[in-house]
Amino acid sequence: MNSSDKILLRALRGERTARAPFWFMRQAGRYLPEYRALRKQTPNFLEFCYTPSLAVEATLQPIERFGMDAAIIFSDILVIPDALGVAVRFEEGHGPLLTPVDSEKSLEKLDSKKLSAHLAPVYAALAKTKAALPKETALIGFCGAPWTLACYTVQGKSSKDFAQVKDVAKAQPKFFGRLITLFSDAVIIHAKAQIEAGAEIIQLFDSWAGVLAEEEFAKFVIAPTKKIVAAIKAAHPDVPVIGFPRQAGVKTLAYVAQTGLQAVSIDGSVPLEWARDNLQPVTVVQGCLDQLLLADDKAKMLEEAKKILSVLGDKAFVFNLAHGILPHTPPEHVQALCEFLKQYRHD
Repeated sequence: MNSSDKILLRALRGERTARAPFWFMRQAGRYLPEYRALRKQTPNFLEFCYTPSLAVEATLQPIERFGMDAAIIFSDILVIPDALGVAVRFEEGHGPLLTPVDSEKSLEKLDSKKLSAHLAPVYAALAKTKAALPKETALIGFCGAPWTLACYTVQGKSSKDFAQVKDVAKAQPKFFGRLITLFSDAVIIHAKAQIEAGAEIIQLFDSWAGVLAEEEFAKFVIAPTKKIVAAIKAAHPDVPVIGFPRQAGVKTLAYVAQTGLQAVSIDGSVPLEWARDNLQPVTVVQGCLDQLLLADDKAKMLEEAKKILSVLGDKAFVFNLAHGILPHTPPEHVQALCEFLKQYRHD
């Protein structure tokens, strides 16, 4: 099978396929008992990500169990700040913790020269995964988008609204602009290297895009994404880029119109009918089952999946979640959803 014949790649080119291709954010992870067993081998999360044999096995586990249409390489969006020299660690119950970079002085300590060498294990994992995947399964690489990387790097941890980061962006525009540029350039390097290692699709995760008002959204989300997409397309014109501006709501339309992306992933902030009427005429839509439904109520989850497909499945469409699979999700719920999606045909 040629790469271009894979169902996910066909859909991302705008082709209406016999069924909607599907994959799930965080499809490899803590809800799988085999992943939890694997994870015990290396308690340090970043070390796990940088160990190709472990990253490959984690990436392949959901494919072997459920047969999604794509594998997404097991890694993390924060490998970019880590590679630039930001001190990054993960603590159970606390999520990512970073030594904050919140001034011109602290920014001077970051260096992109060793980024590719630092992330070489990710590229090795991609190459090994590509060789091991079924011929019909696509391989996705990914990056965190500059705004989201800046949020974690300036704040030093997660936040509900990243008000501190927005304050820094206003008070120190020169510093913050330099930080966004640094991350934009690093994302370009990392995305292109992932493609050269075997990734057939790139997804950009802007997990905290939704905390921004319209003007800041244009400056810190749309503009850097446009630059990144243009650079990827210049080097690899046939590789689709999917953007995920989480919780962006109706701002998603401007995001699609101005960035040059091939597809956009949506969540519950974007009404289904609005997405059908406004987004699908101009791009391929990916989404958007509530991950809580997947975890907590199999019957309602299947009903909602059918509804999503009935609204969005008449055009090129990629089925996914509104966010990542939750750790308490029963694997049998994921199995039931995969079986439903493989069998569903749009009337």
